[in-house]
Amino acid sequence: MEDNANPLVVVDAANVVGSVPDGWWRDRRGAAERLRDRLAADGVPGRAGPVDIVLVVEGAARGVESVPGVRVESAPGSGDDHMVDLVARAADDRPVLVVTADRELRRRVTALGAEVAGPRTVRPG
Repeated sequence: MEDNANPLVVVDAANVVGSVPDGWWRDRRGAAERLRDRLAADGVPGRAGPVDIVLVVEGAARGVESVPGVRVESAPGSGDDHMVDLVARAADDRPVLVVTADRELRRRVTALGAEVAGPRTVRPG
């Protein structure tokens, strides 16, 4: 984890990619790469200043590489569990935003002090 006070933005790749029926299911890895590239280019709209973006991938999207501006983490098991772990490790030190529409994940991370936002925060549509 970074040693600074930049807000941490954890993006649920599967949930955000799955929020728009654009054929993502034919190429899950490619869809995650396109999301990563959009995050690297556009950041998180409405967030002023630098943020640390972590894109959590799972399943067929595992192995997507990080790029400057976006660290990609392949969840070793459940993506939700990995995101909860990231929030638990960071929430005491800096603000955390989790981007997902998953109700149970939202409940788990807000209990740890994270803010939540829906997929449209980073993916219009």
